[in-house]
Amino acid sequence: MPTVVFIHGLWLHSTSWAAWRELFEASGYDTLAPEWPGTPDTVAAARESADTIADHGIDDVTSHYLGIIGELGEPPIVVGHSFGGMIAEKLLGLGRVAGAVAVDAAQIKGVLPLPLSALHSTLPVFKNPANRHRAVSLTAEQFRFGFGNAVSEKESDALHERWSIPAPGKPLFEAAAANFSLHSPAEVDTGNEDRGPLLLIAGGQDHTVPEVITKATAKQYRHSTAVTDVIVFPDRGHSLTIDSGWREVATTALEWLQKQGM
Repeated sequence: MPTVVFIHGLWLHSTSWAAWRELFEASGYDTLAPEWPGTPDTVAAARESADTIADHGIDDVTSHYLGIIGELGEPPIVVGHSFGGMIAEKLLGLGRVAGAVAVDAAQIKGVLPLPLSALHSTLPVFKNPANRHRAVSLTAEQFRFGFGNAVSEKESDALHERWSIPAPGKPLFEAAAANFSLHSPAEVDTGNEDRGPLLLIAGGQDHTVPEVITKATAKQYRHSTAVTDVIVFPDRGHSLTIDSGWREVATTALEWLQKQGM
């Protein structure tokens, strides 16, 4: 079986994939959950390391993961959440991975819808242009809007306390300008006919990456004959990989990969 590489997104630490890794390993996969460049190995250390986390953009993160997968014996499967989902799509488009699952993946170049909730979720970064070169933390209230709106306030606050870390603002600024840039780092080779299968997962209550963005992303792949599937969890928000309903999402991804023969 290919190794499964898990890629987290903004404001979460790589250790938040622990339950997913345990589930996938019980099904026979080897797994990795590498941290983003500049981010320490623990949540506590990451909260003290905003300077090293800051100023890493989409290309920087993509190159970081290309280096990691290049050391594996064969192309892995990648599972990414939020901006990790965008990175997973980029790696798949480059033909460097066997298949990908992108959960609530960040907006790629060519995707036009920009719902108000998505703007509100990213306001903590965009309210100050200097945040392009900084790492920004979310308050518990901001986390509840962007991640935990589909779970109880108590659960959202517990998730914030357990997993939330500062995130670089640069990827958000790059994605926001993607459709106005000729060579945007948020561009994905959606027309690749030879890539492996892709599953896009959406949370119907997601404020940060609303369902309409995921469905618009799927349309970007219409010129490729490679497998592109979409699954929507209508009652789930952006915390769907880490909250009390994570197992349903993880099992769905696992079963889909097995149906693809991976």
